[in-house]
Amino acid sequence: MITRKSKREIEKMKAAGDLLVQCHKEIAKRIKPGITTMELDSFTERFLADHGATPEQKGYSGYPYAICSSINDEICHGFPREETLQDGDIVTIDMVVNLDGGLADSAWTYRVGTVDDAGERLLNVSKTSLYKGIEQAQPGNRIGDIGHAIQTYAEGEGFSVVRDFTGHGIGPTIHEEPHIPHFGLPNKGPRLKEGMVVTIEPMINEGTWQSQMDSNNWTARTTDNGRSAQYEHTVVITKDGPMLTTDQDK
Repeated sequence: MITRKSKREIEKMKAAGDLLVQCHKEIAKRIKPGITTMELDSFTERFLADHGATPEQKGYSGYPYAICSSINDEICHGFPREETLQDGDIVTIDMVVNLDGGLADSAWTYRVGTVDDAGERLLNVSKTSLYKGIEQAQPGNRIGDIGHAIQTYAEGEGFSVVRDFTGHGIGPTIHEEPHIPHFGLPNKGPRLKEGMVVTIEPMINEGTWQSQMDSNNWTARTTDNGRSAQYEHTVVITKDGPMLTTDQDK
């Protein structure tokens, strides 16, 4: 069932989003060659605890960490590890923050040191894809309008859009209806209504969109070793247009 959030629920989700943004900005300062994603996971645990919040995905369906950290050809749900990040890597940090029952979900792909031109283009197109989708998150539009905008832009730039993982409704649990595919046809799917809260989180690949699962049954990676990038916001559907609870630029 698709639910619409009350003003009180949305205020709590906005507060969680503000804290998530603070955490992402601190992580961004720490990402450099030589650091490990396990260190970033430990930092996130401490940061959230110090601010009265918890990492909502830790323990969700048995997931053991505070963050997902997906490097290079890993699409999503990468486990933090002890190996150091190397110059030229890209790493996606994805997290869900619970602050007083309000949830916020955001992923961001970061450069480690200096990334090659092809990697820079992947990141730029991936981020633009997110905002192309957000532009369509208007009351009266349909979910297919979001995915169509993302797919047509990303594929027009020569990249592919992952099909196996989607955005979703959020609050009071991590994954709620509706699913938000990042591909599809316009004017298809459920209609967006004021008060809905969803995540838009396109995963964009250099090569094929197909994924394969690691032996940990969590981490998905590309089948052709191409790199993957992802940017994600939590979005409230309002009469005045999409409102981002996880906006890093406001």
